[in-house]
Amino acid sequence: MKKSIGAVAAAAAIALSLSACGGSAPASTEAKGEINYWLWDANQLPAYQQCADDFTKANPDIKVKVTQRGWDDYWTTLTNGFVAGTAPDVFTNHLAKYPEFATKKQLLALDDAVKNDKLDLEIYNKGLTDLWVTEDGKRYGLPKDWDTIALFYNKKLIADAGYTEEQLKGLDWNPQDGGSYEKAIAHLTVDKNGKRGDEAGFDKNNVAVYGLGLENSGGGDGQTQWSFLSATLGWTHTDKNPWGKEFNYDDPKFQETIAWWSGLADKGYMPKLETTVGASVADNFGAGKAAINTNGSWMIGQYTSYKGVETGIAPTPKGPDGKRASMFNGLADSIWAGTKNPAASVKWVEYLSSTACQDVVASKAVVFPAISTSSEKAAKAFADKGIDVSAFTTHVKDETTFLFPIADNSAKVTGIMKPAMDAVLSGKKPASSLSQANDQVNALFK
Repeated sequence: MKKSIGAVAAAAAIALSLSACGGSAPASTEAKGEINYWLWDANQLPAYQQCADDFTKANPDIKVKVTQRGWDDYWTTLTNGFVAGTAPDVFTNHLAKYPEFATKKQLLALDDAVKNDKLDLEIYNKGLTDLWVTEDGKRYGLPKDWDTIALFYNKKLIADAGYTEEQLKGLDWNPQDGGSYEKAIAHLTVDKNGKRGDEAGFDKNNVAVYGLGLENSGGGDGQTQWSFLSATLGWTHTDKNPWGKEFNYDDPKFQETIAWWSGLADKGYMPKLETTVGASVADNFGAGKAAINTNGSWMIGQYTSYKGVETGIAPTPKGPDGKRASMFNGLADSIWAGTKNPAASVKWVEYLSSTACQDVVASKAVVFPAISTSSEKAAKAFADKGIDVSAFTTHVKDETTFLFPIADNSAKVTGIMKPAMDAVLSGKKPASSLSQANDQVNALFK
């Protein structure tokens, strides 16, 4: 469930403009035939294959072919499929993608199906159902899961540094000196001579273990990288969410956050951006090359599966006001407007969003399903595996979440913000340069 927009977004925008149909999905009566279903997360494939098998047993006239593709290949193939007429009938959709798909009329609206099949939209966790309704009031997805952000940490490296797990769970942050969060990151960093980042003689150019791992610059959303920090200062991506029309990358609060965060790489506490190309931030953690990684709940299974590494999970650090923050995101399943079998596709989407399927997903302890009762079962399934996931669920419980930015022109926004953020993180430009990028982004909405 990788959450960056990806380099393919700009090409996708061009491809989408070449093909448009749209319409409304019918009710699921008299459904039969074969449908193709795509998802990108290999960790979730077994759960959804079981859902497909169970669905076909209950509906012998409908066969579901499940295909999993990696994140970048997924969106490239999908958008090319829209143009070529080879897209899947049903696919896992993302909040960063669907506004553009809906605008280009590549999705079937589900309002008639919801009404005619009398679906109960109150069974989902608070806030999830409205995420998939556009400004014109049409629904293009039924919720499948939700996620928040936390700190994955290597228990041995934490202990070797003299930290307790309780200390790690109580970190605080500010953009001036980084608070106890930066102190921990510095102390957890170790160079190849055994010197820690806060000790005299530390060699920032020859680091063996970084205090904080780095995936990428976060582009314009920074979901797993920096959004949980900037939000504690009261900063928001847009003037309103969803469907904001003005972005705030020129806000001093945001630029202070990015200046502090990029400074970690300058100090040697976090890898330099160029070293992350083609690398897996999670696998580097699994290899003992980073003490802490900030990432989403969809990565729980991977971070807790590395042999020889005992992984703990801590909540995001508290901001200057003493409160934590986490971006709240939720995926949904959508139907391609060009499907040859809309009735069967509707029935499958409704099954994916039902307790029957989401309880199966919950039992696999991979992600948190959208349905409230299924979420609780997932938490128990994680606990049964010895994994404490409270660092993720506490944000929902304490209402310290904020929405993933939902807006039009997401591909173009990414096309502007990714290189702008890369330039800052690589030290080529100061954080103040993001004001110019902000002007370019906001010009898209004029």
